[in-house]
Amino acid sequence: MLNDRLRSARIARKVTLQQMADLMHMGSRNYQKYESGHTSPTLEGLVKIADILNVPTDYLLGRDDYLRSIGIYVDMPQEIPPRRPKPKKH
Repeated sequence: MLNDRLRSARIARKVTLQQMADLMHMGSRNYQKYESGHTSPTLEGLVKIADILNVPTDYLLGRDDYLRSIGIYVDMPQEIPPRRPKPKKH
């Protein structure tokens, strides 16, 4: 869920993958691993991502019920944008 939330929030905030990587002071391939689910950010990285995208860390972690229980509503699209298909190998 984290990877989908990262991607969805980044796109909703109109931040490119390269811009996100630059703001995180990392290469785009390393940041892309967060969005693909191959790795997860550190706690400090998660906080930085939340700050950049202006969303609560709880939103990125999928804790929507908790946020609603304390009266916080995050204005983010619920749909996950489709990923580009990987090129087929011949």
